[in-house]
Amino acid sequence: MIKSMTGFGRAEYIDEKRKITAEIKAVNHRYLDCSIKMPKKLSFFEASIRTLLKDYIQRGKVDVFLTYEDYTENNFNLKYNRDMAKAYLGYLNDMAKEFGIENDIRVSTLSRYPEVFSLEEVGVDEDEIWSDLEKVIREAASSFVDARITEGENLKRDLCEKLDTMLTYVDVIEKRAPEIIEEYRKGLVEKVADLLADAKIDEQRILGEVTLYADKICVDEEIVRLRSHIGTTKEILETGGSVGRKLDFIAQEMNREANTILSKANDLATSDIAINLKTDIEKVREQIQNIE
Repeated sequence: MIKSMTGFGRAEYIDEKRKITAEIKAVNHRYLDCSIKMPKKLSFFEASIRTLLKDYIQRGKVDVFLTYEDYTENNFNLKYNRDMAKAYLGYLNDMAKEFGIENDIRVSTLSRYPEVFSLEEVGVDEDEIWSDLEKVIREAASSFVDARITEGENLKRDLCEKLDTMLTYVDVIEKRAPEIIEEYRKGLVEKVADLLADAKIDEQRILGEVTLYADKICVDEEIVRLRSHIGTTKEILETGGSVGRKLDFIAQEMNREANTILSKANDLATSDIAINLKTDIEKVREQIQNIE
């Protein structure tokens, strides 16, 4: 199947401990360029997230947004530093004796001294968090891929229609080629006849001139290659996969053949058709830029 490079996916996970939300969106890009915005608490998992996303995405500028809410009430422990309080109290007693002043220290006062009490974060189970995080990212990535596939199928239909139109242009150019040569031969005979009046026309000379002209405007090779490129493009679209780069290369080759046909065209009708052909090739190439 064909996948577009644009897409959006979202998923959410909630239980009694946490809520995790993942959003993934992407636009066209030549390679895979992934940007992840997430809380600092999840930054430990960045490398694992990038590896996981490669299972779903090969190309595109991808933005991933992760939010995390912790519902755990007892996330911190209050820690009493007995040795620190004892040291403070000892120094305060020494000061009272040294300066002959009353030691009016109270427990409430001592408790406010630095590091007597401190909050210590409870260790988190990283494996448990990753298990939940992986689930929600995979769900969002699957939704994202589904959106890309839907858009990709629309692109495929549009491309196939344009390729069929291009084939009709190639058919007309191929049919027109011998007509151009015959018209040139007739015109040449008429001109020579007018110039020579009653003199006999040298048929061999005429044939030689027509042959040279035919070689000059011959587009047989270009037509064969164009048909081949169009057929190959259709086959690749049917096969699917990550084929955007390959199709872009083929589109460049088709444009090169169309340019050659246009440069050889010595006929207004053929020139018009070649211009239409080039226009459709450019449209195809623009659409291919959206394919992964």
